[in-house]
Amino acid sequence: MSEQLSLEKPGRKVYRIAELTRRIKALLETDIGAVWVEGEVSNARTYPSGHIYFTLKDEGAQLSAVMFRGVAATSKVPVKDGAKLRVWGELTVYEQRGQYQLIARRIEDAGQGDLQRAFEELKARLIKEGLFDEKHKKRLPLLPRTIGVVTSPAGAVIRDILHVLGRRFPDRHVLLAPVRVQGAEAAGEIARALDYLNTRGDIDVIIVGRGGGSLEDLWAFNEEVVARAVFRSRIPVISAVGHETDFTICDFVADVRAPTPSAAVEVVIRPKVDFEETLLVLRRRLAQSLRSQILVLRNRFTRAAQSYVFREPEHALIRYRERVSRNNEGMRRALESALVQRRQRLDEAGLRLSHAAFSRAQNTRHRIVRAQESLRALNPHSVLKRGYSVTLGPDGHALLDPEAVKVGDELQTMLAHGRVRSVLTDKERSEHDERS
Repeated sequence: MSEQLSLEKPGRKVYRIAELTRRIKALLETDIGAVWVEGEVSNARTYPSGHIYFTLKDEGAQLSAVMFRGVAATSKVPVKDGAKLRVWGELTVYEQRGQYQLIARRIEDAGQGDLQRAFEELKARLIKEGLFDEKHKKRLPLLPRTIGVVTSPAGAVIRDILHVLGRRFPDRHVLLAPVRVQGAEAAGEIARALDYLNTRGDIDVIIVGRGGGSLEDLWAFNEEVVARAVFRSRIPVISAVGHETDFTICDFVADVRAPTPSAAVEVVIRPKVDFEETLLVLRRRLAQSLRSQILVLRNRFTRAAQSYVFREPEHALIRYRERVSRNNEGMRRALESALVQRRQRLDEAGLRLSHAAFSRAQNTRHRIVRAQESLRALNPHSVLKRGYSVTLGPDGHALLDPEAVKVGDELQTMLAHGRVRSVLTDKERSEHDERS
């Protein structure tokens, strides 16, 4: 009780947050003011306004910094992740966040940062070993059935991949190999996940990646253990790490580099409608080619049948026989024998021509039947006839995740012979399914 009374003494000063922050800001600007600092750049970002925001760090601490457009336009030293800089500027406080920062007025190059130096050294060594050579790059499959994904199960990457895949080709399978994508243990987990997917027999292509971040955030994908795992993968690997401007060692070793995880899906598989249109065009071309070939063979056969030699083959021999001698019995018999053989060869040639035309027509007809069967297999109604169903959410799109709907939403279920409308009363999400 006495302590409580002591806290309520008259004249006690109670600061408002804004008032205290302004006082700290004034102390920083007055007592310290402009200083030189040296550190390694991290998380550098240039905004549309032209201002550059970045962090300076060393082994013990970090300092937020901003270089405004006017200074950035005249500076000859680039501000990029991994660079080691000496920066002169004024210390101040960004009041809305209560965060102290450095307003950069002048920048000098202080050499290469530790992370950037490690990145360049490993990159040079792997280039020398040939891990980046184009001759080692594997071709992506045209239509993969199962896609392996190495990423965090809690991040946005897997959700983006499933969303894009659901729009482009919803009946493909996804197998998630969950890993940490940041921290000391991340690189080892990523490498082991890649090795595991290569032990399976059902994976056609692998996407490995994470969202954007600073050089430190993405560092797991710059580790040698990850580069080696990507290189030894017998399955094609697509690297989708960070944003379009971020590059990692994993990007250089992978068979294909995608600027974002969503773009990785667009690289690995074309929309289903594209395949259907291609098959339709091929079917039309095949039918047209078959008709053209049959017409050519029919015209050749008609011309041959109407030829004077084929209609009256014995005329030439008869005239020749009459010119030689009517009394030469041996010559007569030889000519008659030659006439018989010629007639037989003509009959055999006609029979072979008929068989060849029939065989070619049969082969072409079988190709058309196989193409039709492939088209029917791609038809989603064929899947419904096997007892499967497709549930549509309130927005009319196929429902992939129970988190996309809420209790009380009206759903439609597509069956082989109609639709069923229902109202959601409960939902449950499985966290351990390997396939999506």
